[in-house]
Amino acid sequence: MSTRLRSALSAVLTALACLLLPFGALSAWAAYGLADTGRYVTAMAPLAENPYVQDAIADNLGAGIVHVIDVGPLEDTVSHFVQDAVHSFTRTEAFRAAWDTANRATHEAVLHALRNDPNRWQRQGSYGGEGAVTIDLAPVTAQVKRQLTDDHVPLANHIPVAHTEVAVLPAQDLVPLRKGFRVLEVAGFWLPVTAGVLAVTGIALAVRRRRAITATALGTALGGALLGVALAIVRRLTLADLPPGVSAPAAGAVYDALTATLRTVSWLLLALGLAVALGMWLTDRYGRAGRLRRGSAAPVPVPVPEPTRARV
Repeated sequence: MSTRLRSALSAVLTALACLLLPFGALSAWAAYGLADTGRYVTAMAPLAENPYVQDAIADNLGAGIVHVIDVGPLEDTVSHFVQDAVHSFTRTEAFRAAWDTANRATHEAVLHALRNDPNRWQRQGSYGGEGAVTIDLAPVTAQVKRQLTDDHVPLANHIPVAHTEVAVLPAQDLVPLRKGFRVLEVAGFWLPVTAGVLAVTGIALAVRRRRAITATALGTALGGALLGVALAIVRRLTLADLPPGVSAPAAGAVYDALTATLRTVSWLLLALGLAVALGMWLTDRYGRAGRLRRGSAAPVPVPVPEPTRARV
């Protein structure tokens, strides 16, 4: 293989590897991060102590409780007590336990629906056939009722604790989401592997391997930077397109919690690429300086004068 062909092929493989790397990180995060119930619940758990999330849940939950009980002329008074009690409840250990339970049930229901596992049922979430994925809020309502009753809120014992199933994934979205999820499960493994194989092959084919390693490192850093910028852009677009009544700070906190691992990966790719590129530049520079010093320190041979006619 000619030198020019090797260089061109090495450049193409290196570019493809750097292009696939951020997509591989994204698909791996979706397939092995979001699709893991334990990791999902762990990522969402700190939000139970986020004040924006607490206020958003308390406002919606309090309004729902006041709506289902008939208080007549005492609506304003009872609403005030209910809102105070619910806000107080969101700062208890019972709320954190209910938050984790609800997130686990929701995630398991959605995950089972996407994987098309028949005969699925969980304690608080369910999916049947091609119907919507739902979650039962009765345990959360029961805990709130118990807290309000202990705080002697009027008519708290009249709050109905019924099995209210809330749809978290409409039935019409299941088919396209299921196909996309299967693609992510495959791409989450093969895209990073393919990117690594292409990078190693490109470096092996390169005529100047030091330059190829530097180019791969800079491409990796660029991919990490682009991934971080993409996350910031998607966050802004998501918060700008929220439905009415949804708290933007709470939605931002949820987005940040879900993408924390992906942001860390983007920073790691950026730092790793720059570190390798800097290391290659430093070793090349000091290597050339050392060779020059060794060359200048070598003894210069003194020429022997030729015999002149006078000497002869």
